[in-house]
Amino acid sequence: MPVVSQAVGKLVADRPATADTIVAAPSPLQPIDLTDDARVAEVLDLAVRVGEVVLASGTGVIDTTTQVRFIAATYGLARCDVDVTYDSIRIWADRGPRLPPASSMRIVTYRSLDFTRLAAVDRLTRRIRNEVVAPEDARAALDTITTAPHPYHRWTATFGWSLLAAAIAALLGGGIVVAAVSFATTLAIDRSNRVLNRYGLPFFFQHMVGGAIAATPAVVLATLAEPLGIQVDPALIIAAGITVLLSGLQLVGAVQDGITGAPITSTARMLEVMMMTGGIIAGIALTLRIGWLFGATVPPILTTPAGGIIDLPVQIVAGAVASLAFALACYAEKRALTAAAGSGAAGTICYLVVQEIGFGPVLSSGVAATVIGMAGGLMARRSLTPPLVVAIAGITPLLPGLKLYRGLYAVLNDELVLGANQLLLAFGVGCALAAGVTLGEWFDRTVRRPRILRRFGSLRRPIVRRIRPRGRRRPPPIQ
Repeated sequence: MPVVSQAVGKLVADRPATADTIVAAPSPLQPIDLTDDARVAEVLDLAVRVGEVVLASGTGVIDTTTQVRFIAATYGLARCDVDVTYDSIRIWADRGPRLPPASSMRIVTYRSLDFTRLAAVDRLTRRIRNEVVAPEDARAALDTITTAPHPYHRWTATFGWSLLAAAIAALLGGGIVVAAVSFATTLAIDRSNRVLNRYGLPFFFQHMVGGAIAATPAVVLATLAEPLGIQVDPALIIAAGITVLLSGLQLVGAVQDGITGAPITSTARMLEVMMMTGGIIAGIALTLRIGWLFGATVPPILTTPAGGIIDLPVQIVAGAVASLAFALACYAEKRALTAAAGSGAAGTICYLVVQEIGFGPVLSSGVAATVIGMAGGLMARRSLTPPLVVAIAGITPLLPGLKLYRGLYAVLNDELVLGANQLLLAFGVGCALAAGVTLGEWFDRTVRRPRILRRFGSLRRPIVRRIRPRGRRRPPPIQ
């Protein structure tokens, strides 16, 4: 259909993003002197530093390896072996039989959800691919990117996390009171963890403190709800807090590494996710037990409305706001916020529709995540944003915070079968979300894309075609 073709053409435009990274290394745009050890070391250091930024942001091993190898091949180091693990990047370059191989290594000592920095490195990679950028100029540009301050104030990020919790509470069926308490609770969690992070407290205990802070207002509200005549579900406050704490973990990268053939890094990332989740559960369980000892009311799991197709408009808006808030909290660029909101709304629609048909939460989550992964690449091209930003923001509203609390509540009340069922269901939903994003990105890379314009600096490359003269005919074949 012409209308659909024009819409797709305007959507993808001529701006390839990370999803369009070519597999084969190009011919060197500016080959360096392989006998110059200093020059070779400079190129290798540039390649591993680019890999450090994308790996620290949660990118999978395969995509990180492609980025590192691509940077090295652009400057003439096409025969390279790259080894990417959970916290290190190593590269060896073969310079021929008469020269010794060169190598470089980088240790990734931090994890940072700074989507502005990730997008800037993505643009630098495309610039190196399309222009003749000297290694020293590319290194200076990378230094500027990595040392630049965050585009927003830290309080803006705190507002984003708090808005995310309020949107999740609304998505789960909570009212204005639950959303407001979730907003204030997450604000306290974020500011407390920032203070603890300055003192070097391990992240496990930071998540434990966050879980305790998330459960405390819920216990207070559950205790005072009946005397005050308030009909609310305080468990949704805990579920919103769990979702916020889970959203910063590298679940997508862990499952993606396992699927694409990087089991060591996948195991390390998955262990980190499980440990941080264990810290959240420990903090919540400790708070609930203390409240029970003092005679307080533990927030029960009420039969909240599932919010099916009838409440679809409210849940679509809540899903879009949640994804936008997460992108804002992770310092995403302004033009990426709209793409994140669109992915959250699309994921919420797919999840509710598939679940309304009759499928379970695991399959519904997988289908929604696949759509998010596919749409993420298209919207990311238009907004000049890596698809990882759109994908992670899109699946955030679907994280199984309420299922985790249901499992924990059942275990604390000696309902081990029900608790194990809910905890395994939460684990299955998380894996389905990550696997769906990986499958969607694979479709985005594999499906034939519309023809795009290739640029060289500010000039378009001419398209050369062979045109056969009309008056000349092929000679007859020899009998």
